[in-house]
Amino acid sequence: MMYGRRQNLELNSCSLYRGNLKSSLDEDLHSGIDLPHSVAYTINGEPGDLCPCSKETTYRWMVEYGKTYLVRLVNAAVSVDLFFAVAQHNLTVVGTDAHYTKPINTSYIMISPGQTMDILLTTNQSLGHYYIAARQFWSQDAPATLFDSVNATMILQYKGNYTIPSSPIFPSNLPFYKDLRSAITFTNLFKSLANKDYPVNVPLNITTRMFITLSMGGIIFHNLTSTLEAKATSANNISWSNPTTDVLLAYYRNISGVYTTDFPDQPPSYFNFTGDDFPYTLTELGTKVKVLNYNEAVEMVFQSTNLVEGAGLHPMHLHGHSFYVVGSGPGIYDNVTDPKSFNLVDPVEVNTFGVPKEGWLAIRFVANNPGVWFWHCHLDRHMTWGMSSVFIVKNGDTTETSIRKPPPQLPQCEASFRLRLENIDGLDQGKENEPIFS
Repeated sequence: MMYGRRQNLELNSCSLYRGNLKSSLDEDLHSGIDLPHSVAYTINGEPGDLCPCSKETTYRWMVEYGKTYLVRLVNAAVSVDLFFAVAQHNLTVVGTDAHYTKPINTSYIMISPGQTMDILLTTNQSLGHYYIAARQFWSQDAPATLFDSVNATMILQYKGNYTIPSSPIFPSNLPFYKDLRSAITFTNLFKSLANKDYPVNVPLNITTRMFITLSMGGIIFHNLTSTLEAKATSANNISWSNPTTDVLLAYYRNISGVYTTDFPDQPPSYFNFTGDDFPYTLTELGTKVKVLNYNEAVEMVFQSTNLVEGAGLHPMHLHGHSFYVVGSGPGIYDNVTDPKSFNLVDPVEVNTFGVPKEGWLAIRFVANNPGVWFWHCHLDRHMTWGMSSVFIVKNGDTTETSIRKPPPQLPQCEASFRLRLENIDGLDQGKENEPIFS
């Protein structure tokens, strides 16, 4: 699809940390406390001129009046959702995650970690300088330690002869940090083109249904002399444990003892998921996967919970496949009434989408890519603490529909974030990855 004469710009939003991030991350994982928080966000590598450290190096985008530019926006700040706006300029979203969407005319956007968006911007305002700004959207009730409230900025600067302003204009329409209504309103606008040139193929005859609760919680590690309760997240009360041998290699070479194939299709118990009167349950650590047949039609319903006041927006990401977002809503999913409102006509096709705070999200996809595919919350602290799992998609009937052989120089894969899985006093050598649960 073409939208007339365009010039392209890629904007990457990232996070800036103080000190040695790797060292701080390892220490926090070992102690089981919160992960490091950023001190600023950046646009194309710069926090912007609201921060003294980059006042002279703020990214500037030179534009000509009367042109339409295609902006590709990537949220590489994997710790947060971000609001994004351009002062006095409207935006038209035309694609996300490499799929076209029905045009969305908006004054701001909300983009989750790992998401990409294609946006049209027409330079039709008075010649001058305009801030392009991004700020964090914080969806959780729990307070954030060292909350990163920095507004990342860059400057859209018109070419031409005019009096240079003393300061660029800031976008008055940029939502505030905890504006849940604006986040949900924007997210609900997405639909596929669903036309002859760009059809949708939503699975209708579902063969596998999964209902998955997403929760915060705790996990206990202890041995003969020490005990540690660490933060954990989970899917259906299973907190993912990275094995020392990667699952892909173990599956391909039929190595036993690396993973189990019993990831549950349902949570272990049902209760008022979004309320405050919930039972406190320790999370189970495991490397549990779900096996799918080739061309299996899958429906997953993600349910956000409020365990330990951890309700928030969870941007769920699936590797190896795109999926259709067929429904979402507030509260607890009702498997009788809510499917009646599913959009099976023009649902957006993506690989990352947010589960609403204290709400649910329903997705569908066809497992037509054989292999081993990670799925997870794209907030890095939630993924690191275990809100993730793996699909193994079995081979089809032909060579073209079967997993490829590993390359001849396959490097050794080591488990990341192992520190939290090791015995905490170091006395039980050779017994790593053997936590005992209360």
